[in-house]
Amino acid sequence: MPVPRPNDRLGEVYAEWAVEMGRYPDMSIELLRIVFDDWQRVTAEPEGVTYRETEFGGVPGILVSPLESDPHQVLVLLHGGGFALGSSRSHRKLAGHLARATGATAFVADFRLAPEHKFPAAVEDGVAVVRALREAGHPVDDVTLVGDSAGGNLAIATVLKLRELGEPLPTQVITLSPWLDMENSGSTIETNDATDFLIAREGLQANIDRYIEGVTSPTDPLANPLYADFTGFPRLYIAAADTESLYADSVRLYERATAAGVDVTLSVGHGMQHVFPFLAGRHPRADEEVRLIADWYRAGR
Repeated sequence: MPVPRPNDRLGEVYAEWAVEMGRYPDMSIELLRIVFDDWQRVTAEPEGVTYRETEFGGVPGILVSPLESDPHQVLVLLHGGGFALGSSRSHRKLAGHLARATGATAFVADFRLAPEHKFPAAVEDGVAVVRALREAGHPVDDVTLVGDSAGGNLAIATVLKLRELGEPLPTQVITLSPWLDMENSGSTIETNDATDFLIAREGLQANIDRYIEGVTSPTDPLANPLYADFTGFPRLYIAAADTESLYADSVRLYERATAAGVDVTLSVGHGMQHVFPFLAGRHPRADEEVRLIADWYRAGR
């Protein structure tokens, strides 16, 4: 196994997970969920932020409220974890940093997880949250979807589903290392294998099977947004690391969105790990990325 660089806390944690999952290949999904809630360990606790458990549209989660934030502006964070892992607990601190920087509040949604709830349950939950916020008096222009890894897929798919239903769309979407390709065909899965300490083809396929096997095709645009029509899609921000296995997904998303005329930004963390903004408060490049996201967010307001 490759060795993380010095001071690469995210790489160290991912390498620890990989070792334990290798030692216990039959680890249950329940135990894997406990392990992945440890994701928050790499993120510094943001100052001046409060957390409250609540729900929107029947979807539970954590409302993240920085001091002096605008309660009308809401980041809806759909967490990563391969559609099967992760939670509001694993992502609350990341949401806190993003909310502080943008001046918004954030809701980290505990959408239904696979394999107990296969596609399209998580997308339906994303739609339910946006609808509930709208019904609670938040104009859709004040709602921004945010997603990392599989959550980036869900953030995009939620917008696509809202469009399919003829409902108003958020004007901005932020993705961090989005995982989009349900065909498991990205070129950097192989070329970046030695520099990504978390993701390998076999693990991706296991999560693909948990999420869509027996219910839809890997080319369904709501499951694999690389097959979507991005015409009229909201302005889009993509942050990704050029050394991660899923980097090709971000590049292909950028190319497809650009070809469709979307206002799209691709920010590359050179030499960083999957979802490197998790290092907010502990790594200068992660802090820089949070600032870049905040600048981009405010420019679209």
